[in-house]
Amino acid sequence: MNDRFVNHVSAPPALSDLPVALMASAIRALAMDAVQQANSGHPGMPMGMAEIAVALWGRHLAHNPANPQWANRDRFVLSNGHGSMLQYALLHLTGYDLPLQELKNFRQLHSRTPGHPERGLTPGVETTTGPLGQGFANAVGLALAEKLLAAELNRPAFDIVDHWTYVLMGDGCMMEGISHEAASLAGTWQLNKLIAIYDDNGISIDGEVKPWFTDDTVKRFEAYGWQVIGPIDGHDAAAVDRSIGAAKQQSVKPTLIVGKTIIGKGSPGRAGTEKAHGEALGEAEVKATRAALGWPHEPFTVPDDVYAAWDAKRAGAARESEWKQLFDAYAERYPQEAGEFERRTQGELPAAYFAARDNAIAAAVQKSESVATRKASQLALEALAPALPEIIGGSADLTGSNLTKWSKASALRPDALEGRHINYGVREFGMCAISNGIAAHGGFLPFAGTFLTFSDYARNALRMAALMKLRVIYVFTHDSIGLGEDGPTHQAVEHAATLRLIPNMDVWRPADTVESLVAWAAAIERNNGPTSLLFSRQSLPFIARRVDAAAIGRGAYVISEAAGGVGKARAVLIATGSEVGLAAQAQKALAAQGVAVRVVSMPSTTVFDRQDAQYRSEVLPAGVPRVAIEAGVTDFWWKYVRASGAVIGIDRFGESAPAKEVFEFFGFTVDNVVATVKQVINKGVQ
Repeated sequence: MNDRFVNHVSAPPALSDLPVALMASAIRALAMDAVQQANSGHPGMPMGMAEIAVALWGRHLAHNPANPQWANRDRFVLSNGHGSMLQYALLHLTGYDLPLQELKNFRQLHSRTPGHPERGLTPGVETTTGPLGQGFANAVGLALAEKLLAAELNRPAFDIVDHWTYVLMGDGCMMEGISHEAASLAGTWQLNKLIAIYDDNGISIDGEVKPWFTDDTVKRFEAYGWQVIGPIDGHDAAAVDRSIGAAKQQSVKPTLIVGKTIIGKGSPGRAGTEKAHGEALGEAEVKATRAALGWPHEPFTVPDDVYAAWDAKRAGAARESEWKQLFDAYAERYPQEAGEFERRTQGELPAAYFAARDNAIAAAVQKSESVATRKASQLALEALAPALPEIIGGSADLTGSNLTKWSKASALRPDALEGRHINYGVREFGMCAISNGIAAHGGFLPFAGTFLTFSDYARNALRMAALMKLRVIYVFTHDSIGLGEDGPTHQAVEHAATLRLIPNMDVWRPADTVESLVAWAAAIERNNGPTSLLFSRQSLPFIARRVDAAAIGRGAYVISEAAGGVGKARAVLIATGSEVGLAAQAQKALAAQGVAVRVVSMPSTTVFDRQDAQYRSEVLPAGVPRVAIEAGVTDFWWKYVRASGAVIGIDRFGESAPAKEVFEFFGFTVDNVVATVKQVINKGVQ
C-alpha cells in the first residue's frame, strides 16, 4: 500500500511547454543588472549557464522554497561560486525568501547576496563556495552522505532518503588539483546520484584557456569511473534536460555532463571573451544586451508571466507534503529508525553518548595511563564512537599512524556501505573538503586525520569549515619536533599557531589521556564550528590533577598549584600538550630551590579566550610573571606572557634526530625552564 510513496510527485511540465528563452533571459538580465549596480562581480558565467539553469531548476531539482531545510531536498552546489548571481537569481525567481531588494544590494554590506554564496546567510545555499574546486569536493561529500544514510535508514517501499546532488563547475574548478582528488573518490565510491555539469566555455580571467589547460576532460573522468555525457550544446535546454534524465538512469557511476557554452552569452560586445568574466558590462553594453535579448524591461524588472514560469513554491510544497506522508507511514512502521533519522538530521547527540563520555573520563583518571596522545585519541574513539552511530571518518593513508580507526569500525566500500572508517588515500585537501560536504548534508559527524604538518595541504578547506560553522573534526597527529627522525619536513612548528588564527576554529593540544578525552568530547559536542585536535607521536606522562572534566573543558586550568597554595606563586608556567609534563618537572625542580610556581595546562587557547574575565584572571593572575612553553613558534604566546614574561619555543625548522635529542637541542629541558623562570622573576624584582 506504500508503493505510491516511493516516487516523487509528478514532474513539472516538459520544457517545450515553458518559455525557455524568457526564463533564461530573466537570469541574464538580473545577473548583469546586479553586477552593473554593484560595479563589481562576475556576469559572464550566469549569462553563459542560463539555459543549463532552466533545465536543471525548471525540470529536475526537487526543492521547496518555503522550507530550504526540507530533509529530502536535492542538493545544489555552485562550485564556480564567483557566478553567484546565477544562484541568487534562481533563488529569487523560484520563490525563496530572497526579495528583489537583496539582488539590488548585491555585494553590499550586510546583504544576503554576498560576492560568493555563503551557507547560513542566504536561504537555499547548501555550502559556501568561491575557492574553486571545493564546492565540487563538498558535493562529493553531500552525495556520499546521502548514499550512506539511505543505505542505513531506508526500508523496502520507504525511501525516506532519496535525493540527488547536483554541482555546477567551470574550467577553474577542473584545473584545481582538488577536483582530481574528489572526482577519483566519487568514482571509487560509485556515487551514482551525483551529477556534475561542467560549464565548458574555455575562458578564464587570463583569456582563452587552451595554452594552459589541454586536459582531455572526458577521458579523465571516464578514467575515474564516471559516466560522461557530451559535449553537448549547453545553450540547448532540451539537450541539457535529456542529459540529466540519462544521468538519472545510471545505477553505478557518477555523471559528468559537459556543456559547451559561451561566457556572457547575450552580450554583443563581450560574449566569448574574458571581459565578460569578472567585471560589470558597462551601461552601454547592458543596454545593447537588453536589445539583443529582446528584453525591453527596466533593470530588476521581471514580468509576471516569467515569475509564474519560474515559481517552484507549489510544486515544492507538494513534494515535501508527499514525502511527509511517506515519512509518517515509515515512522508508524519503523519508529526507532524514524527517531534516529530525526535526531541525526537535527544534529542532536544520543543519551548513550553522554554516559559513555562520563564513564570513559572516569576510567582514564583511574587508569593513569602514560601513552602518546595519538594513542589516547584512539582510546577516546574506542570509548565514544560505539555510542555515536553518526560518527564517520578516517585519514589520508595514515591510519596506522593517526590511529583513526576503532575496533568496531569496518572499512567503507561500495559494497560495504555500513563501514564507518574511510580510507581517503593520499588526498588531504580532498578529504577535508569532502568531510565538509558530509557535515553540510547532515546526519553524520565526520572526522579526518593526517600529520599536523600536512594540514597545510588542506588549509583552505579548514578555513571554509570555520566560515560555514560546520561540525567537522580534524585529527592532526605528529604535532611537533617530538616526532623525531623524520626531520623538519614532517615536524610541525608554526602549524598550531596558524590553526589558532583561523576565526571560529577551535584547537586542542591535550597533554594526556584525560585531556584527550575532554578534547574529543568538546569537538563532538560543539555545534557551531570545526575543531582541530593535535596529538603527539611520542609517549607522554599521565598528569595528576585535582580538577574535573568541566575545568579542563574551559580550555585552561591550574593543573598544579604553587607550593604553599594560592597566592604563593612567584611565576606561572603555561604549557600545552607534550610540554605540560616538562612544566611539571620544572615546578618540582624550582620548589627544591625554594621557588614556588603555578603550572597551568592550556590545551585550548581558543576555548580559554572565550571564558569570562574573572575566570581568566583566576587562572592567570595579574602581577605574576608568566613563562609559556610550547614546541612551536613563540610569537603566538606573547599575548599571554606579555612584556614581563618569556616564551620557550622554537622559531626555526627542526632537526632530524631521536625526539629526546631534538628536544634537548632546542632547549626543552628542565634546566632551561628553571633558568628562564629565574630570569623572569629577577627582571620583575629589578
